[in-house]
Amino acid sequence: MPNLTIHPTGEVLYLEPGETVLGGLYKAGYAYTIGCRRGGCAICKVDVREGDFSYDHPVADTVISDEERTDGTCLSCRAVPDSDLTIEMRDTCLRLVNPFLRQMNDKARLRADALAAGTTTKE
Repeated sequence: MPNLTIHPTGEVLYLEPGETVLGGLYKAGYAYTIGCRRGGCAICKVDVREGDFSYDHPVADTVISDEERTDGTCLSCRAVPDSDLTIEMRDTCLRLVNPFLRQMNDKARLRADALAAGTTTKE
């Protein structure tokens, strides 16, 4: 169950297995400028600073150059973490729009930690 760290703030978000980076951002109350949500427009590009990811569906070769792929650029709408990820947004399009969703994300992380430790919680 991967964690997503947003650089430079250090905010850590919990992602469900198979969940995209963009899905995790929205679930935690963030809004990020997007376009097609299908990996074709490149508006949702983020830079991966640490960790590995794969795409849940094919991404057009014209959207991300070979150089960007080598540098760790990904399309957040299609990128699914294979490990914990640290990402950096390319501009100021990311903003917290619903702080109450952060509490839900924190509870989900606590549940995941409890399951990993072999214990349970009542929340």
